[in-house]
Amino acid sequence: MDGVVQAWVTGWAVSRGAAAPEREPWGFTIDVGQLAHVSRHVFDALGDGVDEEAVRKVAGSVTGAGVWLKVFQDPEVVGGWLGEGWWVDPEPGFLMTVPLTAPAERPAAPDGYRMRTWTVGGVTRMLVAAPDGSLAARGQVAPTGVTAVFDQIVTVAAHRRRGLGSVVMRTLQAVAAATGAETGVLAGTPAGRGLYESLGWHVQAPLTSAKFVGPDAG
Repeated sequence: MDGVVQAWVTGWAVSRGAAAPEREPWGFTIDVGQLAHVSRHVFDALGDGVDEEAVRKVAGSVTGAGVWLKVFQDPEVVGGWLGEGWWVDPEPGFLMTVPLTAPAERPAAPDGYRMRTWTVGGVTRMLVAAPDGSLAARGQVAPTGVTAVFDQIVTVAAHRRRGLGSVVMRTLQAVAAATGAETGVLAGTPAGRGLYESLGWHVQAPLTSAKFVGPDAG
């Protein structure tokens, strides 16, 4: 999919209430404004197209803690490009996409669970509450035109294997399709990849997440 990285960063910024992405020669910078996540640099090349020199140069210019890099290549590769002070998540993420179509009918949660969706600032959030009122599952989607970014999809461990993740994803897919979005985009974890693939999502590239913690962070 052409422009998949731009679609992801645009929707992610809307989903998280971050600043609009700023275009860079190598990708995008997003100001987030949190103590442990001040900003992030996202490279727009995928896989073998990632420029090692560009990653090294951007990483070498970072001196403040809380700055993240997002590189669409395997962590074992990217880790060797980064200098002292960088923490690299050893588990790869996955940039994934899916064609969006509205389901014939909205999915329903298992008996005893309560579902609710609401939209604020262009972001639709979904809650699935357990019978005792505690959180069972959640997720959100930010449509930004022909694409929509799915974000923060979580199923609490005690409520897994009950179809709640599928309920959340299918509900948000219906919401996004109703806005006219044609393609869904997300950055998934190894734990979530199986669910997404079972729902028709496809991996476009691995994703390395790295955070600058400073040379004296141990």
